[in-house]
Amino acid sequence: MSTTPTALPGTAAAAQEPVALVHDYLLVLRGAERTFAAMADVWPSAPIYTLLYDDDATKGRFGQHDVTTSPLQHIGARQAGFRRLLPLLPMAARRLPLDDAELVVSSSSAFAHGVRPRPDAVHVCYCHSPFRYAWHERERARQEAPAPLRPAVDGLLGAIRRWDRKSSEGVTHYIANSNITRERIREFWDRDASVVHPPVAVERFHRERPEDFFLFVGEVVRHKRLELALKAARKAGVPMKVVGTGPDLDRLSAEYGDSADFVGRADDGKLESLYARARALVVPNVEEFGITAVEAQASGRPVVAAAAGGALETVVDGETGVHFPPGDEDALAEIMRYSDFESFEPDRIVERAHRFSEQRFQKRLRQAVRRVARSAGIGSSPATAA
Repeated sequence: MSTTPTALPGTAAAAQEPVALVHDYLLVLRGAERTFAAMADVWPSAPIYTLLYDDDATKGRFGQHDVTTSPLQHIGARQAGFRRLLPLLPMAARRLPLDDAELVVSSSSAFAHGVRPRPDAVHVCYCHSPFRYAWHERERARQEAPAPLRPAVDGLLGAIRRWDRKSSEGVTHYIANSNITRERIREFWDRDASVVHPPVAVERFHRERPEDFFLFVGEVVRHKRLELALKAARKAGVPMKVVGTGPDLDRLSAEYGDSADFVGRADDGKLESLYARARALVVPNVEEFGITAVEAQASGRPVVAAAAGGALETVVDGETGVHFPPGDEDALAEIMRYSDFESFEPDRIVERAHRFSEQRFQKRLRQAVRRVARSAGIGSSPATAA
């Protein structure tokens, strides 16, 4: 495979700047990509390095930056099919050309933390999660593969775990997006991390008169546990709206279409209105952070969330929402059937959401990167003076 970087149409070669920004792949504009966009705004003239890039799918959000991709860009992979490239992605990350950067700030939920800057560079990684399918969800990845391919999947994931551990040694400092991610970084890589919660554009959201439906927002994939919420809603006899698409959409809509409305993908305006009108948002999965929970709260609506992971940091039980034991369908149905969601105070909920604003995130990220950079002797760098 060629190691020549790809300068995207409309961009020059990556600018000779002391800071470089890295993200796994920019093929959609969802939680991790929106977080990276807020990171990129801290260093608006910094070049971006990523394995794969789709300017249209990311709505031109990164157009002001010089974007350099891996040679895999030539394959033309998009969000629906890039996972087929999994065996090639770790090596492609290693070969992103970062020789001119003295400070690398990466955003990683898979491979970006494995880039190889020059030996004297400082690398600060904002970690959304260690690669879930190689670590805490590897059994799920194995079960989703056809039985004849499972031995090969086991071998591939084992190789990725070894690569991952080795790569973690090259990071100067990790910043985790939540306490559960910090714990996983310590468990899987034996590294410590500070915590900076992700940003949410809380000012986007508004309040409306709530209606009688529960809401789910997210990818329609098994690890989001949507089916648990659909079963609970059916058991409770309450309506539910599902915003999102994914490989499980056809199956779930066929099975639960009589008790749930599958909206598909919603534009920002429609999504904001759905948040504001929902009785409550349901978060059935254990999330590393859970940006949708904060978005719902920014709309003044409570959240019903599995009592683990990021929900313990974003949802205050009895004040901004209700916790239920993870995986407990009956407990979730009980909450959906009997809880008085109108007793929650919208002003208090919105106030809580503003603790996770973009401005707060950017300030804390900038401070964390500056501390690490200065400790390495590059405190006068223009990158750390932002």
